Amino acid sequence: MTRILWALLFLGCSAMVAADEVRPAYLQLTDVHSAEEEPLYEVLWKQPVVENRRLPIEPVFEPNCELQPLGPPSITANALVQRWQAPCDLGKAVVSIKGLSTSLTDVMLRVVDVKGDFNNFILRPADPSIDLSIDTVESVSYLIIGVEHLVFGLDHVLFVIGLVLFIRAPWMLLKTITAFTLAHSITLALSIFEIVRLPQAPVEAVIALSIVFLARELAQDEQQRSVLTRGQPWLMAFVFGLLHGLGFAGALSDIGLPEDAIGMSLLLFNVGIELGQLIIIALFLLVARMWHLLTKRLNYTEAHLYTGTAFAMGILASYWTIDRTLLLL
Repeated sequence: MTRILWALLFLGCSAMVAADEVRPAYLQLTDVHSAEEEPLYEVLWKQPVVENRRLPIEPVFEPNCELQPLGPPSITANALVQRWQAPCDLGKAVVSIKGLSTSLTDVMLRVVDVKGDFNNFILRPADPSIDLSIDTVESVSYLIIGVEHLVFGLDHVLFVIGLVLFIRAPWMLLKTITAFTLAHSITLALSIFEIVRLPQAPVEAVIALSIVFLARELAQDEQQRSVLTRGQPWLMAFVFGLLHGLGFAGALSDIGLPEDAIGMSLLLFNVGIELGQLIIIALFLLVARMWHLLTKRLNYTEAHLYTGTAFAMGILASYWTIDRTLLLL
């Protein structure tokens, strides 16, 4: 009965969760005027596209600031890209994102001055506007985006939970999580520096399949599991971590990295992912502990929680695998 309830809960949630996580939007304001000219800014806007539909958000500036298109819009794998020219001082303007308050995404804002120096800010649904004449403190935008990308990317969350379910010994769990972290850090860096480049759609499909594999292993008795997962689970985590790193790279490729600070930005994003990973592990262990305390007088055990979660993971990941594979056809 517990397995059925968990499965129904996860299936119900899947109706509200897209196959891919919602990626952040990106807005860049670049000062291109010379000392003798009137203020002039170039505006770059990357609007996320989810399931072939762009998110209903757009930047809004002061009414007297008329944007002039710089060529037609272009489409990437996950974003609609538009460029404008603005004959006004956007570096001290109020910038708002229309529709952001009813969305589930963030907008990363970068303001670049005429010397090439920049400040990063994040606009969130709870605070979709910013006054650039007042808010001049640079934010750790990539760190926050890294945390949110992990926490709100349900496929990555399920894989991390699966590792916690799979390994009970603290030392082996630490070893396995470290292997997963090292692996996705490697492919994330290789992708950002364009040493390795793979299409995002098949990568996302294989990531979903990795969760199906892990859920299948969890649902079986230990004696029936594969030799690799029984003897060297850290190696399994390392292999799948390479795939997940390619998935993490998708978010950064959409918003881009500053060429003069690519190393620090990549480090902050990666640290954010690790913080998000630790948050997920801590929350799941807390839930497992609460389950134990609430059910210790009943006939339910931690095994019911773990097994039920494994079945629910497998069902949801199978749905994602089929959905993402069909998108490739």
